[in-house]
Amino acid sequence: MQPTLLILAAGMASRYGSMKQIQGFGPNGETIMDYSIYDAIRAGFTKVVFIIRKDFAEDFKNIFEPKLKGKIAIDYVYQDLRSFTGDYPVPADRTKPWGTAHAVLCARDAIREPFAVINADDFYGRDAFEKAYGFLTKQVNASTYCIIGYELAKTLSDNGTVSRGVCEVDASDNLISIAERTKIYEENGKITYEENDKKFEVPFDSKVSMNFWGFDPSVFGYTEKMFHAFLREQGTNPKAEFFIPIIGDKFIKNGDGKIKVIPTGAKWFGVTYKEDAPEVQASLNALIDKGEYPKSLWR
Repeated sequence: MQPTLLILAAGMASRYGSMKQIQGFGPNGETIMDYSIYDAIRAGFTKVVFIIRKDFAEDFKNIFEPKLKGKIAIDYVYQDLRSFTGDYPVPADRTKPWGTAHAVLCARDAIREPFAVINADDFYGRDAFEKAYGFLTKQVNASTYCIIGYELAKTLSDNGTVSRGVCEVDASDNLISIAERTKIYEENGKITYEENDKKFEVPFDSKVSMNFWGFDPSVFGYTEKMFHAFLREQGTNPKAEFFIPIIGDKFIKNGDGKIKVIPTGAKWFGVTYKEDAPEVQASLNALIDKGEYPKSLWR
């Protein structure tokens, strides 16, 4: 059974200020998602599922369906505030979706096979997709998931601080924990993060999560149980979010299984800030000049 690629594209892009998921960055208006899908197809993925919002579904489909038709199977899932909430009353002041783990749960009825999860607005590189495909076709099971680990130094922005999930990994490349570090930046030859008005150094080669996960479909049942617990405990907080690392942390600490950290030397890039856009375009052009991608992906 060939794995599926699940793309999280329902975010509101609050820091970026526009719908960056469908912004063109390639020479022919290709989005970052186009490059991810292209790499996934080359690696062996045969289906892509988009998690999107209903209010821009028509525009989204008009962009992607013409160029992907006949190249990979496509499905759509809508993340709605009331999806999988059961009898729980959604607070009137809740406007944002419940978070990335809830987004994954919304895809339960669309996916029956092992699958990878990525963000729509992150460029991950061909190596990451090939390694994820290898894991999902040979190693994944109900007690073994994976995360692609990037070198922290290759995930920074020149235009502001970033937040990263810094991974603690054991000698067998199993994830021990993910610590969310905010306000990370490079300064005076060191990488630093700030917390409670204090600065802490982080090694350049620390492995970090860029939200590229590999799961067995059994994760859906596991996630639904945790989501209901999350609603009972934090559902009245309008800013509380149910993130994928919450699932991973519980999975490990409860002894339900292990999460392999698969290292990649690929350079990540993305558009956290509007000022990142020219750098993303330049990075893509450099890869095209090296012959890693054609000038027109889908021609």
